[in-house]
Amino acid sequence: MMRSTDRIMTTHAGALPRPDDFRQMVVGPDRIVRIETEAQQARLKSAVAETVKKQLACGLDSVNDGELSKSSFNTYLTDRVAGYELRDPPADAPTRLTRLNMINRDARRFGEYFATRRLPSVVSGKLTVCVAPLRYIGHAGLKRDIDDFKAALQGVKPAEAYLPANTPGTMEHWMRNDFYKTDEELVFALADVLHEEYKAITDAGLTLQIDNPDLPDCWSIFPDMTLPEFRNYAGMRVDALNHALRDIPREQTRLHVCWGSFHGPHADDLPLADIINLIFKIKAGSYSLEASNPVHEHEWRIFETVKLPDGATFVPGVVGHASDFIEHPELVADRLERYANLLGRENVIGGTDCGLGPRVGHPSIVWAKLEALAEGARRATKRLWKRAA
Repeated sequence: MMRSTDRIMTTHAGALPRPDDFRQMVVGPDRIVRIETEAQQARLKSAVAETVKKQLACGLDSVNDGELSKSSFNTYLTDRVAGYELRDPPADAPTRLTRLNMINRDARRFGEYFATRRLPSVVSGKLTVCVAPLRYIGHAGLKRDIDDFKAALQGVKPAEAYLPANTPGTMEHWMRNDFYKTDEELVFALADVLHEEYKAITDAGLTLQIDNPDLPDCWSIFPDMTLPEFRNYAGMRVDALNHALRDIPREQTRLHVCWGSFHGPHADDLPLADIINLIFKIKAGSYSLEASNPVHEHEWRIFETVKLPDGATFVPGVVGHASDFIEHPELVADRLERYANLLGRENVIGGTDCGLGPRVGHPSIVWAKLEALAEGARRATKRLWKRAA
């Protein structure tokens, strides 16, 4: 597990920009990524290699494959899971089929705002319905991702190499249950499915990043839910995620939690204080959280009283996706120092609020933000260790 032993280390949360020619080659009008031909396979492999080199050139210590082969962090699993079918939604389908359902709580206050915004939709426009026992069938696609990434790592030496994967609760958001007797049975079946992906990643010697927006998102998805109801709802899904992580080395596991990452008010996001103990219940060796956007930056103060799990590291997002402003390295350094002074400098790693690739205005801004992150970490190192980085 990467640790900031003698300087502040850096990473990011996931998706990165695709090279223009590769994007034009594999992304269709429906925004689905299709890697089918030999030419597409070859270009994917070279694009991953380019992306790894660009991360290192920016000064990052922990790198990934940019998630270049995935339509999104969620929908990539539609090709890796069997036991569901796609159906046309009924005429009275809930808004979750046409808009991201994590806006539900905000939409009650800012309905006119959302009526003027084009929000992402479920990619297929179909309803995903579980109709049979769920099983993992994504071995070939996952092997390709692992092989392409490991090929890209040849000749370079990042401090850490990781691949992201989804969580049972987040998968559940987009799946209607017409087979299992209860929601709990469905979620634990999803956990068994994802366990295969998790284990393949760590068996390959890579760090596993678990992307878990589900944890705070369910608060927004169900706007009538009370806090006690939320904690009961989320607690079962945390237990399912830990079931998916059984036998997975904790030191090879990083958890990433965000609040949906859509551009909008986020006025009714669940406070971090209400979920931090649930987050730290998840069996990970490192915890990555949104920490720089205008809704959540102030929450660093909870670590005046809340401590990290023993042996864990913390990855605050000190560079954000909420705007196209490029954070000044001095601001990045200030943010890192806050956490280092509270949690111990060796336990803090500079990160991003979420995957920057699909969320800021242009690839050049993504890379500039990552350069600012690395420079901010160098400045924080100089101040925290009383020397040059």
